[in-house]
Amino acid sequence: MNAHKNIESEKLSGNVQAIATVVYDAVQDCQGDTVALLALLRQLEQLHREIRDGIFQESLPVNRRQLYSLLKDIESEGGWPYIERMRLQAFLANLPQETPEEKSHEVLESDRSFS
Repeated sequence: MNAHKNIESEKLSGNVQAIATVVYDAVQDCQGDTVALLALLRQLEQLHREIRDGIFQESLPVNRRQLYSLLKDIESEGGWPYIERMRLQAFLANLPQETPEEKSHEVLESDRSFS
């Protein structure tokens, strides 16, 4: 039975690696296209939610021994999976600073819109 578990684990590892490769390829295809990268992140978040709220919840432990085993695995393998969203302050910190010339141009444009 242990050999069967190892084969299944290796198969899963190969599948996960294939998924990671496809995602990295998609990231490369979207490089420089913020809207496409945002769409990719949204899709990954949606997949995470569907797996977590569906099949994962259905597979949760039904007894203490299974629960202990799951918690032990979570602790030893890096914690609970979580997809963090970028905070607005971090997003704004990545924006380039405006030059004084850009600011004065912006003021002129807003003055024109009031006329």
